[in-house]
Amino acid sequence: MSEQINRLLKNTTEWLRGTGPDADVVVSSRIRLARNLAGFPFISKLGKEQEDEVIDLVEEAVSQTPALKDTLFIKYRDVTELDKQFLLERHLISREHAVEQGEKAVALSPNEVVSLMILEEDHLRLQVFQSGFNITETWRIINEVINELERNLSFSFHTDLGYLTACPTNVGTGIRVSCMLHLPSLVLTKQVNKVLQALAKLNLATRGLYGEGSQASGNFFQISNQITLGQTEEEIVEGLEKVIHQMVSHEKEARQYLLEKRKAKFEDQIWRALGTLKSARVISSGEAVQLLSLARLGVDLGFVSSLKYSELNNLFLVLQPAHLQKLYGRALGPSERDIRRADLIREKLKVVAI
Repeated sequence: MSEQINRLLKNTTEWLRGTGPDADVVVSSRIRLARNLAGFPFISKLGKEQEDEVIDLVEEAVSQTPALKDTLFIKYRDVTELDKQFLLERHLISREHAVEQGEKAVALSPNEVVSLMILEEDHLRLQVFQSGFNITETWRIINEVINELERNLSFSFHTDLGYLTACPTNVGTGIRVSCMLHLPSLVLTKQVNKVLQALAKLNLATRGLYGEGSQASGNFFQISNQITLGQTEEEIVEGLEKVIHQMVSHEKEARQYLLEKRKAKFEDQIWRALGTLKSARVISSGEAVQLLSLARLGVDLGFVSSLKYSELNNLFLVLQPAHLQKLYGRALGPSERDIRRADLIREKLKVVAI
């Protein structure tokens, strides 16, 4: 199974392809649905035999779902901790799904657009990714997949409350709609806190690069709805779309301000970041992400023409600990990872002339 997972190294994962509307600001769009199987208790009350039964039922349903043709079905008993960390870094599973005990599994579509976590907080957590600001297409795909799955699986549903979930905040539609945004200019102009406070008043959650429990790093912010009860899926999708449109406008206005009022200092920050990345012999993942964020902004604004979005975006992924170890084919300690990370970045950025 590890060999099959290693093949994903050759893929450009969907959320980092660098295509789609407003991809310079909106890295990716994601929709997640939480569902539980009728006739089974929630995760906290499932016995070992029931865990196995849920996994087997979902595996059979996945095999009969046309939208999930050629899906890779991974049972965690067959993989290493490094494999799970690798899947987490690719956003294909959650942190909780990677670390919590018990029988678990995940189903992945070949293009990494669809990920189905089995026995996370709920029996099923279905998520779909699209590159760029593409919530409508994400919604279309996830609807198709869940409707096909429901032909072979019966979900827990209450006529008044909607879909029943382990956490009360997901009861109702069970939907989480989110976008990953790159907001370096709002950070540089010190406007980002004001924007995030406004989002909180709208009952929207702001998280970091790896979702719940993670802090913002590299100027990446994941914005999602918090309320699932009392609104239709369409209302939730449309509401977030409107907010993200405003966020994109604010970030682009901040970029224009920096270009007009602080161009010399602004451009200097970008080239200093690139200079460090091109010359560093030892670099941590945290520092690399911060500097690559500025390099990405340089690509956005046309300062750096020799780099493609997809290449630069992919660097954010391969410099992570599990990816580095997969690339080098062996376990690497923290110090050696910092050295190998710097080597990899210098090799990828040698096309950039300083």
